[in-house]
Amino acid sequence: MNIFRLLGDLSHLLAVIILLLKIWKTRSCAGISGRSQILFAAVYTARYLDLVTSYISAYNTVMKIVFLVASYGTLYLMFLKFKATYDHNHDTFRIEFLVLPCVILALLINHDFSALEILWTFSIYLESVAILPQLFMVSKTGEAESITSHYLFALGTYRGLYLFNWIYRYYAEDHYDLIAIIAGIVQTVLYCDFFYLYITKVLKGKKLQLPA
Repeated sequence: MNIFRLLGDLSHLLAVIILLLKIWKTRSCAGISGRSQILFAAVYTARYLDLVTSYISAYNTVMKIVFLVASYGTLYLMFLKFKATYDHNHDTFRIEFLVLPCVILALLINHDFSALEILWTFSIYLESVAILPQLFMVSKTGEAESITSHYLFALGTYRGLYLFNWIYRYYAEDHYDLIAIIAGIVQTVLYCDFFYLYITKVLKGKKLQLPA
């Protein structure tokens, strides 16, 4: 495994830990988009169905299980245990406008027209836009708690590092996956404005506030 993928996985894991700790310690899911979390659960479910069909390595298996458990654990905390703190009024992004195009794209543009491959491709497309409900929610409220900002920054860092992972694999292994690369670029671009605000505001101890 190359260093960029390892650091990307660790950033992804850090984002998940930050989110779960935030919800558990504050006993609240205020500021967190349940719709984004539903999309991420769909991403991991579609992508990691190969857990029951193939074995790659202990690391690969453990990480997949961790992300699946953490994702559904987050949904449990948000929609059951701390349901009263969930901000329905601001979490209003129409996720069907993300899911349906991703389904169509996965059926039309994939590496192999098989069930697992189409589901994997769907997960790649969906992950690239799954954060939009969260960013939309932050834009509606006009601000984000520092801990939510750290979560978003860790997620964005994960995607950025994975772009370097693909560059490394192209030169070191003569391997590339155009679908994953393009989806990764789209996802990273979505974070760009947030990255700028994070660096100029949050890291200086200020609360992240978005322009109207």
